[in-house]
Amino acid sequence: MQFSDKRSIIRSVIIVSSFLIVILILWNTYYLFQLFKDEERMKMELWSSATEAIFSPTEDKALETLNSITNNNTTIPIILTDARGVIQKSKNIDPAILDGNIVKDSIQAYKLLEKFKADNNRLTVEYLPGEVQYVYYGNSTLLNVLKYYPMALALIIVLFGAVVYNFYRATKAGAQNRLWAGMAKETAHQIGTPLSSLLGWIEIMKIDNVDETTVTEVEKDVSRLQTIAERFSKIGSEPVLEERDIIAETEKSFDYLKARASKQVVFNFSAPDYPVMAMLNPELHSWTIENLVKNAIDAMKGKGSLDVIIEDREKYIKIKVCDSGKGMAKGQFKKVFEPGFTTKKRGWGLGLSLTKRIVEEYHKGKIKVLSSEVGKGTIMQASFPKK
Repeated sequence: MQFSDKRSIIRSVIIVSSFLIVILILWNTYYLFQLFKDEERMKMELWSSATEAIFSPTEDKALETLNSITNNNTTIPIILTDARGVIQKSKNIDPAILDGNIVKDSIQAYKLLEKFKADNNRLTVEYLPGEVQYVYYGNSTLLNVLKYYPMALALIIVLFGAVVYNFYRATKAGAQNRLWAGMAKETAHQIGTPLSSLLGWIEIMKIDNVDETTVTEVEKDVSRLQTIAERFSKIGSEPVLEERDIIAETEKSFDYLKARASKQVVFNFSAPDYPVMAMLNPELHSWTIENLVKNAIDAMKGKGSLDVIIEDREKYIKIKVCDSGKGMAKGQFKKVFEPGFTTKKRGWGLGLSLTKRIVEEYHKGKIKVLSSEVGKGTIMQASFPKK
């Protein structure tokens, strides 16, 4: 999976999660509205009953109103105890623990009583002179729902903040990619003009019977410049992939670099002895190998052992470039692929960034620092899907 695809998936997950939370909050708000509405209606019914009781001369009416007030409490959990703390009655409690005046689970019942004592101050009821009972109560369903609201709102703020930040990063990365692509195309365009002149001068050299060896070497360098121009021109557009033997293509680039590198670098190439086909753009694949090998040589300061190992796996073919250079800390494993990051005194820090784009965006592969140890060396691994 491409790195950009992973970021798109993360963005999608965050956005979907945010919308689900918004929907949940909206539904919860509607539910709370209905609770408030029912509470208001119950209060008005109690007010109506109380008004009627005030103007009623009968004791039965007053008793009926008091019972109505008691029975209409359907949300607040209540435990009534005597003066010694023994449970006498309960309301709105789990029937498996307390069912009215019957204690079903004494351990859980008294645990709940202790919780109510900690949550709210008790109320005292003096039903006869000198005889009291205590009312302990917990939070209503409404309060229990409301207490999660700040957390839900904080979560949605964090999620939307993450969406904005992700969008900002994606926009910034897109702008950087457009900048590098524009620079690459402009470089290819600028190289094209002197290349045309050089091709003309080569023909003149042939007509003037200049030494054939000299002409051949100049032609090689011009051909090399043409390859570089083609590479840069392809960075700004979608390259054409061809079915190629990745081992042969890699070895071709390896041999080219080996012939031009310091003699103090010991090169080793290891690969299966049969062709392995993959969809490649030859110029860009050559650039990938060149960047990895040159970075390895730079890390060794032109002296050491450099191995290129190709492994044929079930779905991928893996190319490992191993050096005996200075290595790097684990915290730099991902940073080395960021545009502008470099450990060299000279350099723009674009080589591995472009290599990552070539491998992951154009060839649908993966590239990473497989392992590295400071002072001992680094192993870079590029994986390409097999045909």
